[in-house]
Amino acid sequence: MLIRGVFVGINQRSVEHAEPTNKLIIWESLMNRYQSAIGLTLMSILLTNCATVTRGSNQAFTVTSEPNGAEVRFSSGLTCTTPCTLTMKRRPGFAVTVSKDGYDTQTANVVSQISGGGGTAMAGNVILGGLIGAGVDASTGAMNELVPNPLHIVLDKADD
Repeated sequence: MLIRGVFVGINQRSVEHAEPTNKLIIWESLMNRYQSAIGLTLMSILLTNCATVTRGSNQAFTVTSEPNGAEVRFSSGLTCTTPCTLTMKRRPGFAVTVSKDGYDTQTANVVSQISGGGGTAMAGNVILGGLIGAGVDASTGAMNELVPNPLHIVLDKADD
């Protein structure tokens, strides 16, 4: 069997003429190096194409209003006062209700959709055989993004 000494600078002739115990040491050294190279290659393929690792399942979501200082209520139960930024799950979407004394209350829907970066990571998972990564990305919503973001609401003055 011809083993090229790419990693350790040896060739078949030096292995054939080595002592039996040295042959074993050389062989083990080569195998360890090949295993390390294969392991690093597999890890880089699996990790770089997984949206859950590269993007996470949460994202910053910003709400602004005219006028500022409006109360924001999310369908999830979270609240804040505009302008505000919260960390939200990328999936599922939700409703946002914005209100302020003297102004009409407005409600907007925020949807969770596949983003460019998430779609690319999903395609990488499918092409390179990362079906587990594709399943994880789909279930966590890591390939999605919240739209619109930022959400800007213009409140109308209430009729008296």
